[in-house]
Amino acid sequence: MSTILKTNALESEAIYIFREVISQFDKPVLLFSGGKDSITLVRLAQKAFFPAKIPFPLLHVDTGHNFPETIAFRDKLVAELGLKLIVRNVQDAIDEGKVVEESGKYSSRNSLQTTTLLDAIEEFKFDACIGGARRDEEKARAKERIFSVRDDFGQWDEKNQRPELFDLLNGKIENGQNVRVFPISNWTELDVWSYIEQEQIEIPSIYFSHKRKVFLRDGMIWSHSPFVYQEEDEEIEERIVRFRTVGDMSCTAAVDSYAATIQEVVGEIRSSTISERGARIDDKRSEAAMEKRKQQGYF
Repeated sequence: MSTILKTNALESEAIYIFREVISQFDKPVLLFSGGKDSITLVRLAQKAFFPAKIPFPLLHVDTGHNFPETIAFRDKLVAELGLKLIVRNVQDAIDEGKVVEESGKYSSRNSLQTTTLLDAIEEFKFDACIGGARRDEEKARAKERIFSVRDDFGQWDEKNQRPELFDLLNGKIENGQNVRVFPISNWTELDVWSYIEQEQIEIPSIYFSHKRKVFLRDGMIWSHSPFVYQEEDEEIEERIVRFRTVGDMSCTAAVDSYAATIQEVVGEIRSSTISERGARIDDKRSEAAMEKRKQQGYF
């Protein structure tokens, strides 16, 4: 019973946040990756505005190196719910010389998303970007408020944040500023999975155990792909794995798992001693990797 009450309280808070966004901002957008957190946001937005449709578009910043299962699910979900999807591609920023493609052993397009995201915000004049970041994921994200203000350069200053007392959310911004909104900021990974189980939400197959070609590096399981740099001595093997978190193929490691249902995934997470972000390769670059990206405008 306590778990059900907790989940309902979190759901109610998220719905309240969505409704505050609509009441305080003119052009909000939901940042959608095709991962479990953004899929959960879509369900919460449906509930917040039912029986009307979700009153804002989805924006996907596509690195071009995404898992095919994630892109297929994204398109299926958008078509089924009749949502408007905006896609902006990192490859375009590379072609235009705005960013430089990384090379080498730890090359990734993850940090390159910042320029594409900021360009999209400017193009569509979005004043609120809703995303699925949670405080339990990573310590830089734990510092953010639910309404997190970005300056006119898209940058975040962790020392200049507004208090949010008694659940009062202040969306007042100056010209050029925008706000990043985190409706599930107070949820944990287990809360998200429990909600997916409770609501019977469909998610990409990549989250469940499957056979995949992989290779080992630095104690992590990397996906074998043309998008992922691989040394000649790094042998390809097939393993039964799943993904706890889904970025693109160059920044997301798999975990050994036989969890093939949501119930089994929930049980696995309950007993896990490794954090969810422990499978994010891009976080291994430095201790402050996420915070530096956020200060530059990353979500």
